[in-house]
Amino acid sequence: MLSFLINNISHMIPILACLVLAAAIIFDRARMLYIVYPMRAAAAFFDSIRNLVMADRLAEAIALCDRYKQKPVAFVVKHGLMRAHQPQEIIENGLEVAVGEAVDRVRARTGYLSMIANVATLLGLIGTILGLIKSFEAVGAASAQERSGMLAQGISMAMNHTLWGLSVAVPCMVIFSFFMNRTNRLKGELDRAAVRTMDILQQRYVHSVESPRGGDRTQVRRAL
Repeated sequence: MLSFLINNISHMIPILACLVLAAAIIFDRARMLYIVYPMRAAAAFFDSIRNLVMADRLAEAIALCDRYKQKPVAFVVKHGLMRAHQPQEIIENGLEVAVGEAVDRVRARTGYLSMIANVATLLGLIGTILGLIKSFEAVGAASAQERSGMLAQGISMAMNHTLWGLSVAVPCMVIFSFFMNRTNRLKGELDRAAVRTMDILQQRYVHSVESPRGGDRTQVRRAL
């Protein structure tokens, strides 16, 4: 394979470009999906948020979310807390928008792996066709002594292009499947984060209604 690559580098540039681009996307998405985005201590995070919200320390709860700027879960929770004093419908709409934006971030660039796999396969097929054309030309035009050598070269070119195209496409499709599974899992975590945020804000409202403190009555009526 390496000797074929060196001898046919001009034909292989498109497939190699797909390989380099796929490697860059895989490295970026693997780091984001498996290291940066997941909230490792989600239970402790939500416990802290609940304690701060129930103590009516919303500013501190929002500041806690800001400490996890790259975590989509914290992004969703922050947008819910920022609307804590607004009606329930507005809070739900804000959470829905935040989840949508976070999901777009999580899904970013992963879909390109599927496209690269398809393109690499087609580029390999183009090389296969070129190799077959070369073989047929040898059969039709070359002398008997040259025919076998040119025919072998054409078939070798066809098969090597197919092999290189599939060597790029198959790993891309396998890794794409793993990334999509991880993406769906993170999306589920974002949906649950929105529900938990809404639940915390509703608990705060019920707690405030059950034990209002003098001047807080007006604020309670305006709350969730």
